[in-house]
Amino acid sequence: MSIYLDNAATTCVCPEAAEAAVNAMRTVYGNPSSGHAAGREAKRLLDASRETVAAALGCTAREVYFTSCGTESDNWALVRGAERASHVGRHIISSAAEHEAVLKPLEYLAAHGFEVTLLKPRADGAIAPEDVAAALRADTCLVSLMMVNNETGAVTDIAAVAAALKAVGSKALLHTDAVQGFLHVPFAAAKLGADLISVSGHKIHAPKGVGALYISQGVRLNSYLMGGGQESGLRSGTEAMPQIAAFAAAVKAAQGSAEADLGRVARLRQAAAERLCAENPDVVIIGGGAPHILCFSLPGYRSEVIMNVLESKGIFVSKGSACKKGRRSHVLEAMGLPARVIDGAVRVSLSRFTTESDMDALCSAVGEARRTVRAALR
Repeated sequence: MSIYLDNAATTCVCPEAAEAAVNAMRTVYGNPSSGHAAGREAKRLLDASRETVAAALGCTAREVYFTSCGTESDNWALVRGAERASHVGRHIISSAAEHEAVLKPLEYLAAHGFEVTLLKPRADGAIAPEDVAAALRADTCLVSLMMVNNETGAVTDIAAVAAALKAVGSKALLHTDAVQGFLHVPFAAAKLGADLISVSGHKIHAPKGVGALYISQGVRLNSYLMGGGQESGLRSGTEAMPQIAAFAAAVKAAQGSAEADLGRVARLRQAAAERLCAENPDVVIIGGGAPHILCFSLPGYRSEVIMNVLESKGIFVSKGSACKKGRRSHVLEAMGLPARVIDGAVRVSLSRFTTESDMDALCSAVGEARRTVRAALR
């Protein structure tokens, strides 16, 4: 039986989400824009799903716009956000530790006349609000910072960043990629202070192919997809009701025991980190803060080799973002870590379904892998 510990890459679909998707495909399958009874039934399901996701985000339903994924939400927020705020100026602040879904749109914007400042993360992997404040200019139109880093689990204090912007009267829009933060670290959009928040379904046990963008009331972004006028005219295209219904069902299922689950996951992570350090004197714990991500390194060992040994025992982890495709982590490089530490880094990511025995098996397997590889190198 396999042990899946790569939940920051994607999660298994929970039973509630799978059932909701099947119901939307087989029973409530009408087009929400259709005027007949089947369409109206689908529209009610769409509205109820939006209300559920909005409640979890801590905002109103009219501030939630469904997308196909976190990447689309990031692209929409950055490109259209920069365009909308360009009257303020053409300077953007982000960080060198962002996901490619943010960095690539920033490259696009830089090629179209915007100036981008990429802040360096602190030793723990987070971005300091005071560094954001120091980088702010009168022509800063957009700030985009990840809430929880997908490789290290470092948590950036977005509320403090919002307060820093407000303190100096900045007119910049504030966006946060909360794909790894949603339902993993507590926040409410209404109190966070961000204008734009990206989230994704498949990180919380919904299927792939659905996400959402929170757009604060008062922020008017231009449409991202043009056509039939769905999503209040901002994202056209028939709504993907099976995915949307499943997203809402996954949210509702997670909220049922959220506080207890997050506490248990945090304890499992902490216990694993302590055991790894106790049994492997050379191990380095990297970053941290979020309860569900544990990044560690065995300097001098290759992460691919450690991963292969773990996989041979049915344990699935990763060396960082699933989008890396073999490249060295830009996140760990931005943190200034030595090459030996970066090359030996392994990311373990938990979900509410992760058990104590899963983590015990991981720790035992890491120790065995270390000993096996060390013996082979002699």
